[in-house]
Amino acid sequence: MFEILFFNTCQIKPDIKSSPVSTLLLVVHGGHRVNESSFNEEADLLTLQKGPSSTSMGSPWKPFLFFSIVSGLTDLAESVAARPMTYAAAVLRMKSDSSSSLLSSRGRPRHSGPPDWSPFTSYTLPSQNLLNSQEDYRSEESEEFGPIFIQEPDDVIFSLDSDEKKVMLRCEARGNPLPTYSWFINGSEVYTEADYRYSLIEGNFIITNASESTDNGRYQCRAQNSFGTVLSRDVLLQFAFLKPFSTKTRGGVSVREGQGVVLMCTPPPHSPEIIYSWVFNEFPSFVAEDSRRFISQDTGNLYISKVQPSDVGSYICLVKNPVTNARVLSPPTPLTLKTDGVMGEYEPKIEVHFPPSVLAAKGATVRLECFALGNPVPTITWRKINGNIPKKARLRKSQAVLEIPNIQLDDSGTYECKAENPRGGTAFKGHLQVYTLPQWVRMINDTQMDSGEKLQWECKATGRPRPTYRWLLNGLPLTSQARIEIVNGELTIQRVQQTDSGMYQCIAENKYGAVYSSAELKILASPPVFIRNPIHIIATLGKDVLLECKPKASPKPRIIWKRGDRRVMPNKRIMLLRNNTLRIVNSSRADEGNYVCRAENQLGSAEMTAMLWVKEAMRVELSPNRVEVTVGESVVLSCRATHDTSLDVAFQWFFNQRPINFQQDGGHFEYIQTVRAQQTSTVDLMIRSILLKHAGKYGCRAQTSADTVFAEAELLVRGPPGPPGVVIVEEITDTRATLSWSRGLDNHSPISTYNIQARSPFSLGWQTVKTEPEPVTGDLESAVAVQLNPWVEYEFRVVASNAIGTGDPSAPSRAVRTKEAVPSVAPANVSGGNGRRHELVISWEPVSEEFQNGEGFGYIVAFRANGSRGWKEKMVTSADSTTYKYRDETFPPLTPFEVKVGVYNNKGDGPFSKVVVIHSAEGEPREAPSDIKAFSISSSEMKVTWKPPNPGPGRPRGYEVSYWKDSEQEDAGPKQRTVKNETSMVLSRLESNSLYHITVKGFNSIGQGPASAAVTARTRKAPPAQPPSNLMWIQEGNNVSLNWTPVKAKDNESDVIGYMVMLRQEGRAHNQITRTINPSTMLSLPEGGTYIIEVRALSEGGEGSLSSHIRLVTSSGVRAKNHQCSVHFLSLSLTWTALVSLVLVPLASW
Repeated sequence: MFEILFFNTCQIKPDIKSSPVSTLLLVVHGGHRVNESSFNEEADLLTLQKGPSSTSMGSPWKPFLFFSIVSGLTDLAESVAARPMTYAAAVLRMKSDSSSSLLSSRGRPRHSGPPDWSPFTSYTLPSQNLLNSQEDYRSEESEEFGPIFIQEPDDVIFSLDSDEKKVMLRCEARGNPLPTYSWFINGSEVYTEADYRYSLIEGNFIITNASESTDNGRYQCRAQNSFGTVLSRDVLLQFAFLKPFSTKTRGGVSVREGQGVVLMCTPPPHSPEIIYSWVFNEFPSFVAEDSRRFISQDTGNLYISKVQPSDVGSYICLVKNPVTNARVLSPPTPLTLKTDGVMGEYEPKIEVHFPPSVLAAKGATVRLECFALGNPVPTITWRKINGNIPKKARLRKSQAVLEIPNIQLDDSGTYECKAENPRGGTAFKGHLQVYTLPQWVRMINDTQMDSGEKLQWECKATGRPRPTYRWLLNGLPLTSQARIEIVNGELTIQRVQQTDSGMYQCIAENKYGAVYSSAELKILASPPVFIRNPIHIIATLGKDVLLECKPKASPKPRIIWKRGDRRVMPNKRIMLLRNNTLRIVNSSRADEGNYVCRAENQLGSAEMTAMLWVKEAMRVELSPNRVEVTVGESVVLSCRATHDTSLDVAFQWFFNQRPINFQQDGGHFEYIQTVRAQQTSTVDLMIRSILLKHAGKYGCRAQTSADTVFAEAELLVRGPPGPPGVVIVEEITDTRATLSWSRGLDNHSPISTYNIQARSPFSLGWQTVKTEPEPVTGDLESAVAVQLNPWVEYEFRVVASNAIGTGDPSAPSRAVRTKEAVPSVAPANVSGGNGRRHELVISWEPVSEEFQNGEGFGYIVAFRANGSRGWKEKMVTSADSTTYKYRDETFPPLTPFEVKVGVYNNKGDGPFSKVVVIHSAEGEPREAPSDIKAFSISSSEMKVTWKPPNPGPGRPRGYEVSYWKDSEQEDAGPKQRTVKNETSMVLSRLESNSLYHITVKGFNSIGQGPASAAVTARTRKAPPAQPPSNLMWIQEGNNVSLNWTPVKAKDNESDVIGYMVMLRQEGRAHNQITRTINPSTMLSLPEGGTYIIEVRALSEGGEGSLSSHIRLVTSSGVRAKNHQCSVHFLSLSLTWTALVSLVLVPLASW
């Protein structure tokens, strides 16, 4: 619980656009104030940010922001914080950290498995509410029961180097009454009073200042209450430590070059297993393992199969405890080379190998080591005798280690490692055996029995080796005796007694572990008690009656039935069944009355009264009992029940044996309320807008407290036919398909016709096809689809119709392809023309694949010169082709040809298209355009005109105009082409006052014709660059008088020939243009508003620069202002504008 307050302050300065935001954070957590850095380690740091706000000049800034968030119950946090936290109190708060919930159900299995190993380097106590305890939820247990473990201890490896000097072994159990706990160390009970280091908080056992010499061993928790005792699994407490190496100097090792060597590590005392590595010369230069060097994680020694001069140096063994992370270094071992020669080659010698027999737990990872000395360096190989090495196995460290992860039973076997070099080889074999911890197959469960009954319990577990079984009663060994027989996992107790009650445990164990299964045995002892008394039974006249007598009692009571004061004696109509139920056959009014069941045992007796009434049987009639309707109609079914007037009747409607859901199906079904008259009750069912799916059996069930009667009616629905059965293609030709199908449901209206539909890759969905016969009448189940296209893949379906409508289609048939045939469709739109010189280009629209009628489809192109007899034919093999080009240097341009295009495929030739006349390609233009004229339009534009050449072969399709400046080469000048056969062009973006040369030539698809003779023309001078200035105006009514200083052209500019004044209303693009030759004009304002005025000079060279923009704003009561006007002019303006003021604002700097 904590409270967080944020205080945000803004440093306010009127001249800045944003203000920095500072945040003050105060955290109250557990009664202690922590700074920001420590808070970040425990929770997410919440930050409140305030962005800058923008206001207009002179507006006040918000001077202060305050924001507060309060979370949790502050009073409770303060009260908890005021009291120091003890270790014992903190342990009470650890329960939620357990993987086993304290709120587990009463039915939680009472069993446990082998403990998990958990390194215990340090323990952090999680924060939790000190006010919570087991009593908070255990007080809700109303049923009393024996202890159930919900948290059992686990194996622990505790680091002696840990800052936390306490070891905790967890144990927690449910039970009502609450269990009490005790612990055992190595089989002896622990008394916390005898050793101040021991404490017990609920079930958790805590050892302070734990010692490896006194506290190492096996621990077991015992939980007990008045119903019995259970023992937890026993777990091992070990201590992790690593002693230093002996400081005694180690002697050096001297070998010949090429000889193998083993450097001994001789690790110090340690627990548990440690990790080995070697340092060469100085830390942190580690020895790298390869095919020549190997560090055994079994012995810790360093093996060098063949020493080289580079190996000379000092070697230090470094060991690491994986639990404590402690590392220690051995004294150095010098390695030197002898000078008496080099070692010759020798055969391998295996120096390190796995044991002859290796035991491994199922699911573990197994590492088998094998390394040899030798010269040359030996190669290590592995194999499994009489089997294959598992695929999951991996070779590590240059094949010196065989690693098998997640080992399974079938991985067992004999493994061999072999070391070889050119001088020989050697091998080692060892057997890998996989064991499994016991696992439950069958466990015992809580049992309640009457005294005198026989108890049989069986527990069964698997494991390798096979588990053995032990039994405990209230934590003590249970053996066979008198009434008790124990055979392996089976426990039998004859004639159970109250003294047999208690907590039983079956233990299945092998040499590698044990599992526990617990159950409570309760022996019941109570006098007879009836839960319901009296009971009221209403029977139907003539029916059998069952009067039950089921008291709760232990041991089983003796039962006696009485009617009045007389005991009921069995006869032909009245029978006493084995379960003490009284059965009356063919009941009558005479059987009405009170029947008493008396139950008694040695602990007491009780009686129960059964009151029997016999009523007339109910009759139910559902009408009409068979009805036919058409889809879309409605019908009402009426259910009438005749019954005893003293009984109430309830109705329920069914459809095909299932209750009707009127809320879900309310759109079609309506329940019409009950109508009751004396001995009859009636309800109706209305079925609206009937669909085919509503056909079936409708049932009405009437029920009273005496009996239940069910009546049924059948509803037949006429509608469109159902889908026909599977469509089969019996026979297929090039244009016909013989189809057959099976009849579908006619839905009570005879099928009149069938419609055959087909679909192909070329059709838009399903299309009706023509058939034989036509039409297909409803008595047929086969037909022939005709006029199909050859070599097309079709699917077929059938749709049935009757007098009511058309039904759903059948499922599609399998796709089938029609046979091939000669093409029957000729290409369309045959045409041609264009192309290169001496070419005849023929084009057409390709024939769709739908009409190609077979494989090997292509085109036959036939052509002949106009007036000749024989046809030239060319084959075009591509079905997608659309053109054919024929070239002949002999025929002149625009020679007319007769052309036709035919089709063919592998089955033969198809039809030709109609004959059309097309012309061969034309030649390039032969003559140049004439009468070329060019004249300047403005300083940047020039217009060119010409006359086309005389008609003849090589007609131009357009013209190309080339132009270049007098100072440039012709090839460097730009070129422009006309869009079509235009005979004029405007050249733009020219330089002012410049002389240009112009030529014109014709072009077509073949090429370009000759160029005309060049003509010259000069562009005009540029318009004046100076805009009109000193604009002045006077406004009177709707008229504005405007004048300005005249523009004077420079020597290189065109003379001014007038001015253009543009007036437009603001927001509109349209200009009102006034031209004048004087530096003044009168403007008429068509309507009130805001207007924009611009003025520019006009010259032969074009339009000059724009003057500054002027905005005229007419607004009543505002004085006219103008920065360009003199005071005298403004005074005069004010005199003229007494009624309407004109506000003039420059849009740009003047």
